[in-house]
Amino acid sequence: MTTDLDPGVRPVIGTGLRLQYEPAQSAHVLLYPEGMVKLNGTAGAILERCDGARTVTEIVHDLERTYGASGLMKDVSAFLAYALEKHWVELRA
Repeated sequence: MTTDLDPGVRPVIGTGLRLQYEPAQSAHVLLYPEGMVKLNGTAGAILERCDGARTVTEIVHDLERTYGASGLMKDVSAFLAYALEKHWVELRA
């Protein structure tokens, strides 16, 4: 799995998928026609920012600002590479 994502691309939730917060699960879930994936808090926080408008860099900066953290680019890029392989996200230029 590569983590060499261009920080200027704009991830968006994959076609046919829907991200929503599910109170019964106390978590974000990714819904698709065959079922759903329950996401941990970190995955949910990243994916809810994948709106096709924000770049990877903007997503990272927003997460760092929101959670008072720094140096998240590597971890966010690794997760997005995983999500890309799973077809949870698509990339826009």
